[in-house]
Amino acid sequence: MLEARNIRKTFHSEGGETPALRDVGLTVRPGEFVAIVGRSGSGKTTLLNVLSTLLAPDAGELLYHGEDVTAFSPARLNSLRRKDFSVVFQFHYLLPYLSARENVLLPYLRGLGRVTPAVRERADACLARVGLADKGNMLPGHLSGGEQQRVAIARALAKETAVLFADEPTGNLDRATGESVMELLSGLGGDGLAVVMVTHDDGFAARADRVVRMADGAVVG
Repeated sequence: MLEARNIRKTFHSEGGETPALRDVGLTVRPGEFVAIVGRSGSGKTTLLNVLSTLLAPDAGELLYHGEDVTAFSPARLNSLRRKDFSVVFQFHYLLPYLSARENVLLPYLRGLGRVTPAVRERADACLARVGLADKGNMLPGHLSGGEQQRVAIARALAKETAVLFADEPTGNLDRATGESVMELLSGLGGDGLAVVMVTHDDGFAARADRVVRMADGAVVG
C-alpha cells in the first residue's frame, strides 16, 4: 500500500549538511502495525514525516497504491493528506475551547466535508472506540493526559483514513497510561487501517506486527 524506495533527506544549516535519511526503503501493508525505533538523531521522525508527506524527500520515491506521491501537485498532495492519512503527535494539539466531540469533528469543520448527522454518529463511535463514550461533551482541560491523547486518536480515526502515523504518542504519558494507549493502537488493524509509529521504547514497539530499527539515517534491522 505504502512503499518508500531509496529515500534521501539532508538538512542544511550554517554549520553544514546533516544527512538524515540515507537510501531508506520501507513497505507498509494494509492493516499492518509498524514500529520505527532508534536513538535520538537516528532519522526515525524524519522518516515518519516523509512517509506522511509532511516533509518532501530530496531523492527517492514514495509510492502509495503504486503512484509516486512526490510527483503530486500541491493540491493533490493536500487532498491525499486530508482523505487518506492521519497523524497523531506526541502532543495531542486539542483546541481547549472545544469539547472532545468537537475536537474529533475538527477535520470536517476545517474542510473535509459537512458535519452531517452520520458524521456526528461516527465521531461518537470513535470516542466510544477509544473508551470515551461518556466524555464527548467535556473540554480537554477536564480530561487526563491519556484521555486527551485518546481524543487525538479518535480524531484521526474519524477521518476514515487508510494510514495512521503516530509520532511518540506515549512520550508525555506515564507508563500505565502509555500502556493503555498502546493497547488501543495495537488493536486498530482489524478494519484494514495501517499504523506506523515512531517510539524510543522497545517495550511498546514489541506490540507492533513489525519493528524497523534505524541508526545514522539508515534502516539497520
